[in-house]
Amino acid sequence: MKYARVGGGLCAAPPLPAILALCLLLTGCSGLPTAREMGDMALLRTLGVDPSPAGVSVTGSTGPRAKGLQGDREPALTLSADRESLSGACLAMQGQSDSFVFFGYVDQLLVGEELAKEGVRPVLDYFSRDAELGLGAQLWLVQGASARDALSAGGDEGVDARLETIQNDSKMGIANLTRTAGAVYTDLLELGSAYVPALSPAGEGGAVLAEQGYGVLKGDVLAGFLEGEAAKGVELLAGGSSADVLDVELAEGPVSVKVTSACTKSRLEFQGEVPSALKLTCKVEVRLLEYRTRPDGQGVESLRTEVARRERVRLEAALDRLQAWGTDCAGLGAKAGMFHPARWQAVQADWPEYFSKVPVEIQVEVKIR
Repeated sequence: MKYARVGGGLCAAPPLPAILALCLLLTGCSGLPTAREMGDMALLRTLGVDPSPAGVSVTGSTGPRAKGLQGDREPALTLSADRESLSGACLAMQGQSDSFVFFGYVDQLLVGEELAKEGVRPVLDYFSRDAELGLGAQLWLVQGASARDALSAGGDEGVDARLETIQNDSKMGIANLTRTAGAVYTDLLELGSAYVPALSPAGEGGAVLAEQGYGVLKGDVLAGFLEGEAAKGVELLAGGSSADVLDVELAEGPVSVKVTSACTKSRLEFQGEVPSALKLTCKVEVRLLEYRTRPDGQGVESLRTEVARRERVRLEAALDRLQAWGTDCAGLGAKAGMFHPARWQAVQADWPEYFSKVPVEIQVEVKIR
């Protein structure tokens, strides 16, 4: 420790590195980002990624922006660039705006179908490493169109409000299950497959984004899309069934019930060390909505039987496609393997192959409120 004489006494002098650091801060050479006013920044909310002849195409949207003190709003700002790499395209977008383009507010990530066919891993890797971006963004696959086309669906208003509406509706159980990029990334690493909500431009001139079931990734490449009953089956397998109304014709008259919850548990049976059967028990809870005559006795049993039959059809539709692709994106094997850890560890690496051919037994239990 060195000392300096101050007023006739000695005191400890700060070490040289501390003095240099202070000088750097005072001279603006610290390497820290320069502070900016919010009004000087273009805050991107949605990012879309597609392949391009140059390598990769990136499109970003801000949504409507505040203007002045009167609460006026400017149209959504849309920027796009094609470069060899994601980082190069994002950097190129900086020169397209009179404001500093900030990526730290991106909370919606759209991946075009063509890029999904090539593989989404580079995009997820980039989001996981970038200082401004992150894996907390909601991930969507665009079916039958590019992410750039999807971002243009909102016009001057952008697509941010539409995506937020779907996301909020999903939390209330009245829209498809939404997933973050991090959740999909984790499934790809741990399960080797993942399901992702799908959207597609619809309406006149593709002016709105419509839900299109789910896309299924195998490895990181698109295996296919599930729609209709198969999409509902995936929701049942994942245990997060979105709201659904079933109309059933009984002897007493028509009855409408609403599916309020679903939970599917899986169990593996082995013959020696080889999986011989995958047994699923799906518990569904429904609530009576409408009826001419309230079902009672035999009517309740008939209703329960019919609801169980329909939910079984959905499960079978999803499993037929998933087994054909060898994609256990709901993690049925991993959940069942918790009860046989040693046996599961022995077959885990080859589970996609086992899953594609193992017999599946389905039991549906319905509770009527």
